[in-house]
Amino acid sequence: MSYDPVELGIMWDRVVSIADEIVSALITTSFSTIVRESGDLSCMLFNGDGASLAQGNFSVPSFTGTGPPTLRHMLNRFPAESLEPGDVLITNDPWMGTGHTWDVNVMRPVFRRGRLVAYTLSVTHLPDIGGLGYSTSGTDIFAEGLRLPIQKLLKRGEMNAELMEIILGNVRFPEMVQGDILANIACNEVGGRLLCDFMDEYALDDLGPLSRAIIGRTEAAMRAKIAAIPDGTYRNSIPVEGIDAALRLECAVTIRGSDVLIDLAGTTPSVPRAINVPLCYTRAFCNYALKVVTIPDLPNNEGAANPITLQAPPGCVLNALSPAATAGRHVIGHFVAPLIFGALAPALPDQVQADSGMLSQTSCRGTNQAGRPVSSLFFAAGGFGALKGQDGRDATPGPSNMIGSPIEIWEDETSITVLHKRLVPDSGGAGEWRGGNAQEIALRNDTGHVLDAACFSSRTEYAAQGYNGGQPGALRETRLNGTPVHPKGRYLLAPGDILATREAGGGGYGSPARRPPAQLLADAAAGRVTAAGAARDYGVELDLARGTARRPVGGNQP
Repeated sequence: MSYDPVELGIMWDRVVSIADEIVSALITTSFSTIVRESGDLSCMLFNGDGASLAQGNFSVPSFTGTGPPTLRHMLNRFPAESLEPGDVLITNDPWMGTGHTWDVNVMRPVFRRGRLVAYTLSVTHLPDIGGLGYSTSGTDIFAEGLRLPIQKLLKRGEMNAELMEIILGNVRFPEMVQGDILANIACNEVGGRLLCDFMDEYALDDLGPLSRAIIGRTEAAMRAKIAAIPDGTYRNSIPVEGIDAALRLECAVTIRGSDVLIDLAGTTPSVPRAINVPLCYTRAFCNYALKVVTIPDLPNNEGAANPITLQAPPGCVLNALSPAATAGRHVIGHFVAPLIFGALAPALPDQVQADSGMLSQTSCRGTNQAGRPVSSLFFAAGGFGALKGQDGRDATPGPSNMIGSPIEIWEDETSITVLHKRLVPDSGGAGEWRGGNAQEIALRNDTGHVLDAACFSSRTEYAAQGYNGGQPGALRETRLNGTPVHPKGRYLLAPGDILATREAGGGGYGSPARRPPAQLLADAAAGRVTAAGAARDYGVELDLARGTARRPVGGNQP
C-alpha cells in the first residue's frame, strides 16, 4: 500500500503523539522524582512484528536504543501466540534490558478485536532494587540487587502477586518502587487504548502497511546520508577515567555505500567495579551517534538502526559479560557517542559536535526531616559541546537528556538543601563557537540523619575536547566539605556535611581567533566570559566599563 506524503506525515505524527501520551501518563502517575521530575524514562510503540515504530519525544537515547532488543528478548521468552489480552511483561536483566538492574522494562501487547496488533514498552529507573544500593561499589552483578528474568507481571489483567511480593521484599523503598511499577503498567494501558482508537479512526485492521512506510522512509533517508560519506574506515581512540586507572575506548567506523560497521576492537577489558557496559547499552549510543549526524530531524524508529552493524570483543568494557558489575555503566557508556563523533570528524567536519561536559549523578538515600524515606538522584549537567555555527548551551546534558529536579521539589522531598547553583564563566572551551559553560552546585545534608551519597562522574582527568581548532572545556571536580574526593565514590554524609561539584565545560569549535570581539563583549555582559578569560583564551581586550572590545594587531593570539 502506498501513502500520499501528506497523509503519511499526518498519520506518522499521530503515532508519535500516542507515544507522547504514554510518556505523559507515566510522568503523571509515577511516585519517584527520578521519573516524575527528572524524566529518566522512555516510552515506545512497536508494530505487530515487533519493529519499533515510534518513541515519545521526551525519551532518553539509551532506553530508546535498548528497547527494540528488549522486546525481541521478551518475545523469545513469551512468543506472540502465547500472549493474551491483559498480559504485561517485565524484566530488569542488564543484558536484556538497559544495561543495569535499576531500570525496569514493562511491555504490554496490544489487542484489537481479539487480534494482537502492536506492543507498547516503557522503561524507568527505579528508586531501588536492593543489593548494595545504586553506586559503583559492586564487583559483580550479584551485589547489585534483584535481577528479574522476563516474567508476566500481569496475566490476563490479574497481578502476579507472588512476583510483586518478591520484588517488594527485596527493596528498601517498597512504596515508591511499587508506585513506579504500577505507573509503568498504567501508561502502557493508555498507549494500547489510544493506538486502538487510532486504528478505528483510520479503519486500519493491520499496522503493517503504515509501519513499513514509516520505517522504510526513515531507513531510505538514513542510507542516503550515509552514502554521502566517503567510503573508508575512520578510527578513534580516547582515554576515559576508570576507578583506579584510565580505560581506553577504541573504534573503527567503516562506511561501505549505505552501510556502517562499527568495530570496538582494542577497547580495554572489563574491570571488577560497577562501570562495565553491556553491549545493548553500547549499541544504543552507537545508533544515537550515527543518527544525529545523518537524520537528526526524523523521529526514531527501526529504520534508523537498520544500516548499522556493531561488533565488539566479548568481555571488553563496552561488551561486558555476566557476571560483570554494571550499575554505573553510563559513566563509561556515554563516551561511546564522542568516540564515534571523533572518528567521523575527518569525514563530517561540519556536522559533528565538540565533546560535551556530560551529566553527573548523585544517588542519595536516607531519611528526610519528616521521617520519610529518601531515594532519589540529583542530576547535574556540564556544558554542551559547540557545533559549527552554534555555541554550546550552558549546563546542558549530552548525550543523555535527564533533567535536574526543580530545587523547591528536591528540597521539600529530600531535606537536602541546594546552597547554590551557578554558572562558571570561562569553563566552556574557547572557539569560534564557544563550548557551553559548566555549573557549580553545593548540596548540604539537612535531613538530620546520616545520608548515603554515591557519585557518578567523569571528565575529571580528560576534558571535553574541542574540534577544528576549538579548545577543551574545564574539568569536573567533586568536593566533600571542601576536600576533593573520588568522583565515583560512595560517602556517608553526616548532618551538615556539604557535597559540591564543579561540572565539566563543553568543548569549543573552530579557532578562538575567529570569534568576533563584539561577541565576547556580549558573552562578558551575560556572565559567560570574564575579561581575563577573553584575554587569555581569545587574545581580546575587553573594557567592560566602556563597552569596548578589541583584538590588538600583532598581539598575543590564543
